[in-house]
Amino acid sequence: MSAAVERPLLFLDIDGPLIPFGSPRPPPPAASADDGNPLLARLDPGIGARLLALGCSLVWATTWMEEANEVVAPRLGLPSLPVLDWPEADEPGLRGLHWKTRPLVERAGGRPFVWVDDEIGAVDRQWVAAAHPGPALLHRVDPARGLQDSDFRTLTDWLATLARPS
Repeated sequence: MSAAVERPLLFLDIDGPLIPFGSPRPPPPAASADDGNPLLARLDPGIGARLLALGCSLVWATTWMEEANEVVAPRLGLPSLPVLDWPEADEPGLRGLHWKTRPLVERAGGRPFVWVDDEIGAVDRQWVAAAHPGPALLHRVDPARGLQDSDFRTLTDWLATLARPS
C-alpha cells in the first residue's frame, strides 16, 4: 500500500486578499457595528467554498492570528483553521524579504505550498526558490480588488500541475 500523499498547504492572508482595500464605496452603515470593524463587510461569503474546493490544507498566515477563526472564518463558511505562529522578533535578514517568508517555508517543511498575500515581492520568490525543496506558488493578490476569478484560475492551474505525473 502506498503512503497517502499530503495535500498542498495554502497559506492565506486576510487584509488585501480577503478584505480588499479598494472597495469602490464605503461599507454600509450597519457594518460599522460589526465586531467593531467596518471592513468585515467587504468579505465575500462565497470565497470560503472556493478556497475549500481547491483541495489544499488551509492555514491562516495573517496578523489576525486566532481572531481569524473567531471573526473571519465563520463569515466565509470555513472551519477553524491552523494559524501560523510568527516569531517574536524577526532576526535581521535579507533586505526586501517579507517577515512571513521564513516562517512559511519552515512550516511547509518541503511540502508543496501556495502563499496568497498582497505583499509578496521578488526577493521572497528568490528566497523560496533557493530555500524550499518542494514546489511553491507565491501568488500576489491585488489588495485593491482582493481574490478574483483570475486568481482562482491561477491557483487551480498551478495545483493541477502538481497532480500530473512528472
